Amino acid sequence: MKTNPLIQIDPWLKPFGFILKRRAEKAKLRELEFTDGKKALKELANNYLYYGLFKTDTHWIFREKAPNAKQIFLMGDFSYWKPMEQYALHPIGNGDWEIQLPHSFLQHGALYKLWMVWNSGADERLPSHVRRVVQDEGTKLFSAQVWEPEKQYVWKNPQPQKPKNPIIYEAHIGMSSQEEEINTYWRFKEYVLPRIKKLGYNTIQLMAIQEHPYYGSFGYQVANFYAPSARFGTPEELMELIDAAHGLGIAVILDVVHSHAVSNVKEGLSLFDGSDSLYFHSGSKGYHPVWDSRCFNYGKNDTVLFLLSNLKYWLELFKFDGFRFDGVTSMSYWNHGIGVDFLEYKQYFDTNVDEDALVYLTLANKLIKEVNGNAFTVAEDVSGMPGMAFPVADGGMGFDFRMSMGISDFWCKLIKERPDEQWSPGEIFFRLTDKRKEEQTISYAESHDQAMVGDKTVIFRLIDKEMYTGMSDLCQNLMVDRGIALHKLIRLLTLSLSQGGYLNFMGNEFGHPEWIDFPREGNNWSLKYARRQWNLVDDEELKYKYLNAFDVAMIQLVQQYNILDAPPHVIVQDNETQVLAYLRNNAVFVYNLSPTKSYTDYELYAPDGEYKIVLNSDSKEFGGFGNIDESFTYKTFLTNGTPHLRLYLPARTGVVILRCI
Repeated sequence: MKTNPLIQIDPWLKPFGFILKRRAEKAKLRELEFTDGKKALKELANNYLYYGLFKTDTHWIFREKAPNAKQIFLMGDFSYWKPMEQYALHPIGNGDWEIQLPHSFLQHGALYKLWMVWNSGADERLPSHVRRVVQDEGTKLFSAQVWEPEKQYVWKNPQPQKPKNPIIYEAHIGMSSQEEEINTYWRFKEYVLPRIKKLGYNTIQLMAIQEHPYYGSFGYQVANFYAPSARFGTPEELMELIDAAHGLGIAVILDVVHSHAVSNVKEGLSLFDGSDSLYFHSGSKGYHPVWDSRCFNYGKNDTVLFLLSNLKYWLELFKFDGFRFDGVTSMSYWNHGIGVDFLEYKQYFDTNVDEDALVYLTLANKLIKEVNGNAFTVAEDVSGMPGMAFPVADGGMGFDFRMSMGISDFWCKLIKERPDEQWSPGEIFFRLTDKRKEEQTISYAESHDQAMVGDKTVIFRLIDKEMYTGMSDLCQNLMVDRGIALHKLIRLLTLSLSQGGYLNFMGNEFGHPEWIDFPREGNNWSLKYARRQWNLVDDEELKYKYLNAFDVAMIQLVQQYNILDAPPHVIVQDNETQVLAYLRNNAVFVYNLSPTKSYTDYELYAPDGEYKIVLNSDSKEFGGFGNIDESFTYKTFLTNGTPHLRLYLPARTGVVILRCI
């Protein structure tokens, strides 16, 4: 009997081989149920071509799925916003409803809603597959909008090849402006995209694109899964942004939310046709206890087709290059992983696991590759579920990468709880490389989560209030010097020890000084903290420029020398001297984490040859003190028959030396 490839890599999974096999077979059977073995998944995931409003050569046609409804009406200005019989949909079977109307009935830009009637009541709804939703500035109410521009967007650039190692810039369109405003797709394209290109990132992860009624939810309380947020502009302007990124060789992935849906009934899918179970679990099971949102029932065919079609829609119409799936841990477990430390393998295979969700994720990854074999996916899963980022053909769920979410937690805990003198090189190396062997992962020191109000970014934890008084390049501040030095080391360690890719949230590359606080009643609906202060990094008299320059340099280093192509091999992890060194693809990374001790002629092993410094965190170019002669060529010498180097290692410094070949 052939051994499961996953078990061959991780023998600790052997007792659970039967469950792994059953899950893989369950996914195959579910796919067969949809395709009948005669079609590909992508041929069936076409809800977006059937449901919603369409203009044909002769008329408008609108379809909706609402099996519990007794009557459905279109309403708008044409009906004085009241249900009228002439605008009633008629049932066509399978819980579907339809209406056909002449061209003169609707014009581009017109607003409309549904009036949904069921046994025990009636209320207004937005269509389940609506592609554009706008909010009235006065009433704050949302309406569907007819979107049928005369000219369709014409794509200009081919999609880039999937990056082997995604270096991801996590971005939020709305808060990307320097001004106290909600930014637009167009202004992001014109003013932020060039910054991302200059920094060297090869992937942009766009947040908050799926329409959401509450701006402050950061886009994670989705109401309209098929509608790109109108807050930021038109669908064509989003297409133009993605197209422009492709022209620069940058992939764009969507931060897609399929883990839950907003509980709002007038704007979203909750209680859509009067029932609580059209796409969700009924009763308490269908409500997330922490997020106040609805939980999808991945065992229902209607739900799976709704979500699979949603993925195909974003891939085909907007040419996204893949997805970062939000909330995978919440999807995968009936208790949503709340308050759980996943310390035992049996926790991945007990009755707490929602296997229907795992099947959906497997089908989703298979569909994505069918639609675009060049697309890639990232799972936001903190639990460490085995097989998550493993090929479907080998019994996995098919994600290309998993987010290494524990790394940011580790850095936060280390900065908060231990003085610099107690930072352990061995522990740092272990925590940053402790990943499942079979998986590619995306590492990050901080994402948008750490930047939210109530938490602190890395730079704020290191420098705190001195950010406001000590960042001038005309003065020296010991707290700022420490913070800048450690900020650079933390990011270089995280990137250079990654097992697949790296992520940074917009602005954190230069140590953005403010937290993120979206407009809300508690802050007088202010946009002051829901923006990015690009002026700080552009100001030559401030020290933010040094962190920005270092970010550029370390990304360029990793890409130019293919650092991530080979695994890291430890050379030194000395807790007494606080020196850490490792070899990775002809480059030796050496860190002196001590806050007070510098070392002259520090001796360490290195493969035989000559070496040149290719990155030095202490360089004045990066806000350091310039204590190292970067023009020097280092030559190995033999100690007990083994090649070694001697280096000068100033305190709180990281250097990368490259073997000359």
